[in-house]
Amino acid sequence: MAEIPASSEETNAPEIIHLRIENPDLNFEKACDLSRIRARAINRNAMMLAWFNRRTGEGFPDYDCGAGDKPPWRVFADARGGNLTIDVNDGEFIFIYLKF
Repeated sequence: MAEIPASSEETNAPEIIHLRIENPDLNFEKACDLSRIRARAINRNAMMLAWFNRRTGEGFPDYDCGAGDKPPWRVFADARGGNLTIDVNDGEFIFIYLKF
């Protein structure tokens, strides 16, 4: 069950966390797991909305949603209130969450 925070201002403030992971075996799955752990340490109800893997150029969602110069995964997350970005290794992997 989701926990309603005491202050919606505190929850809605955009936040970017930069993670530096010095592991030559780091892959997308491990980066995703570590981002989830960090996001849930910040907000236990954090829900992933979108992600980007710079190694492969893949992002989710990958369908067009909106016009402009932003990639679809970013437009999707922004439109749904994504307010927590976990940036792993300077954009190698990006995960966007919604803090409730």
